[in-house]
Amino acid sequence: MLQSTIETIILIFYNNVMLTIKITPRFGDMDILGHVNNIVPAQWFEMGRTAVMKFFDPELTLSRKTFPLIMAHSEYDFVGQLFFKEVEIKTWISKIGTKSFTVYHEAWQEGRLCVKGTAVIVHYDFNTEQTTPIPDDKRKLLEQHLKEV
Repeated sequence: MLQSTIETIILIFYNNVMLTIKITPRFGDMDILGHVNNIVPAQWFEMGRTAVMKFFDPELTLSRKTFPLIMAHSEYDFVGQLFFKEVEIKTWISKIGTKSFTVYHEAWQEGRLCVKGTAVIVHYDFNTEQTTPIPDDKRKLLEQHLKEV
């Protein structure tokens, strides 16, 4: 399970906008050059989105019948090296549309921005296989964490 990769996970609301977790890389997350492997930040960013997913499914049942989100796009920019030291993942909402929203992530280590990325999440009905509008109550929750990049 992915959460077993975390030594400590702390959820902090920063200025009522940003969601933050702190992660200690595993030995197996490292590459031969002593850097965090380039696939690992995508997993960390996924963990950073967990709090956002709970806005839509508080128990994270992840049932096709009740879970209303699907990822449509993700991208990452590596702007610095990550090493075998604690990493802080910062997450917030950067855009809210009618049927989708964009989650923005940053990975920081020792005060340096190392990776940044986005994920476009679509409100989706798996039963009808159609996109659906984001409900107003969920939109309000997202708006509490909105910070344009």
